[in-house]
Amino acid sequence: MKAVGYEANLPIENDRSLIDLDLPVPSPGKRDLLVRIHAVSVNPRDIKSRKTLPASHDAPRVIGYDASGVVEQAGPETTLFKPGDPVFYAGVLDRPGSNAQYQLVDERIVGRKPQSLDHAAAAAIPLIALTAGEMLFDRLAVQRHAAPPKSLLMLGGAGGVPSMAIQLARHAGLTVIASASRPESEQWVRKLGAQHVVDHTRPLDAQIRQLGLGPIDYVFSTHTSEQAWTEIARVIAAQGRFGLIDEPGPLDLRLYKSLCVSIHWEAMFTRPMQNTPDILRQHQILTDVADLIDAGAIQPVGTQNLGAINAANLRKAHALIETGRTIGKIVLAGF
Repeated sequence: MKAVGYEANLPIENDRSLIDLDLPVPSPGKRDLLVRIHAVSVNPRDIKSRKTLPASHDAPRVIGYDASGVVEQAGPETTLFKPGDPVFYAGVLDRPGSNAQYQLVDERIVGRKPQSLDHAAAAAIPLIALTAGEMLFDRLAVQRHAAPPKSLLMLGGAGGVPSMAIQLARHAGLTVIASASRPESEQWVRKLGAQHVVDHTRPLDAQIRQLGLGPIDYVFSTHTSEQAWTEIARVIAAQGRFGLIDEPGPLDLRLYKSLCVSIHWEAMFTRPMQNTPDILRQHQILTDVADLIDAGAIQPVGTQNLGAINAANLRKAHALIETGRTIGKIVLAGF
């Protein structure tokens, strides 16, 4: 089968940073699905993996997490899907990735592909839907349609995870404040439903106070600076909840002690890689998101399609992600 991977951790400018490969088609285990890949999308996690996960000439590594495709074979103990079913999912870190014509994936972390989307649009959804859904409803324990409405500060601009989190939060009845520093980013987050926008390059606490919303109930941060951490401590509600997904430098937790603010981490690979008892939750989240998309409650977030899945196009996608200025998601489709 055709695949794209690497043999060494190289800068994306190097033509060998991602290379075209020819690999054998794998066979499914007990609860595995063998999926024929139709489309993938690229995330910041792809870049981190390319730079850090080991590989060699004798053992090239195929990465890629988001995927949309069709089940080709199903393992003997599968119960959720059968051959011919269209599916989408985000995979795991410790198995070969989605940048290949065929991929094995545990059915418990797979959802049905939204019927209203083609494979390219569907491939932009899973990783960010799982990250946003787990953070909002499993980590921060967001109360849906609370009265009066609760507020969420979404830090991170117009990237993939914020793009999905804003929509899920609005659907849950939250008042959403999103951060954006460029006109095109502000336009994007407002299109997705953010009622208020603040500029994360300027002091956040002053801007939030000017909105007149009172203390913020929930904070979801994808880019956590020490400055933002300090500023948010001045405007978060007593017994509020702060969730983050990035890896900032040391932060002073004492700033939040007097308010009894709880701090939450989210890593969507934890459930499948640790085989937690609630691993099926990822199947449930993706199924719920597919229903919301088909009902028109959530819109797709793929904004750039770079064409076929091959090394040259994936190098372009990685280079764009590395600028830190992409809006929405980058997708590729077909081999």
